[in-house]
Amino acid sequence: MEFVYVIPRDKLFPECYPQGLAFFRQQGERESLEARIREHGFFVERSYAERTPLLKQIIPYTVVVSGERVLLLQRLPRGGERRLHGKLSIGVGGHINPEDHLEGLSPVERAARREIEEEIDMRGSYALRTVGFLNDDSNPVGAVHVGIVQVAEVQGSVAIRERDVLEGRLVRPMDLEDLRLRGEDFETWSSILIEHLDEFVFPPQPAPL
Repeated sequence: MEFVYVIPRDKLFPECYPQGLAFFRQQGERESLEARIREHGFFVERSYAERTPLLKQIIPYTVVVSGERVLLLQRLPRGGERRLHGKLSIGVGGHINPEDHLEGLSPVERAARREIEEEIDMRGSYALRTVGFLNDDSNPVGAVHVGIVQVAEVQGSVAIRERDVLEGRLVRPMDLEDLRLRGEDFETWSSILIEHLDEFVFPPQPAPL
């Protein structure tokens, strides 16, 4: 029996239900969201959470970046989540498990680092930063999940750890956009993020004075 971390929809979004990608643009927005997740979140059986839109499953969703390239992933048929088989993704993601919920630590960050270290072999250090969240109520899967969007900036090499369930390669942002425009089968969240990579992964640098 699997338990996943959820938060009531009205506690996560007390003022309105945003649709799509929202960045943390003002001081304290990220801290406020994470505080609500810690205060009002709890564990339930995954099977119950999957059919209860009044609850949102919290999914850390991390874009892995090395230099000027982004890690592009594809789930193979032997992977655990059947509805993701064959889909392309730029997000390393997964549920928050009971082992991630330790006193005094962010369950979002702990879950993100656990998922990264389970799936990706990084030879070197990486910095993790949280940039916003994804909420997509347009389909049954999105209606019961919310993605906490993060960027892992790697100083070193990147490789896939579990090659029997996952393929991956580093690609240029322009190549990701070409794939998306050609109609390749991306996860919905990844497709949304690709449109905004220049805002949160590779923002334009100010011109020198």
